[in-house]
Amino acid sequence: MNVIDLLEREQLKSDVPEFRPGDTVKVYSRVTEGGKERVQMFEGVVIVRKGGGNGESITVRRMSHGVGVEKSFLVHSPRVEKIEISKRGIVRRSRLFYLSEKIGKAARIKEKKVAR
Repeated sequence: MNVIDLLEREQLKSDVPEFRPGDTVKVYSRVTEGGKERVQMFEGVVIVRKGGGNGESITVRRMSHGVGVEKSFLVHSPRVEKIEISKRGIVRRSRLFYLSEKIGKAARIKEKKVAR
């Protein structure tokens, strides 16, 4: 076993939920403003999940005051506090870049009904 592989395995988070592109998630990340640090929530649709292991990242998109905002997060970063799943989406693709051209109701994703 490689020393680098051992170090990377230690830094992987175990509390990352199972989610896919098309799911609506809430990402809680630590933000530093001045000398203070606080936790900020960013809720949106997962457009891309790429990479693997320690370098895995997701791109989340949401509409804010009529403007589309995309933000990328490293899944196993210490800056990311936690990730919660709000809704499960039904999509057939792994990269949902076509959503950036859609506006309003056209940008909706069908929700997967979960039996409880």
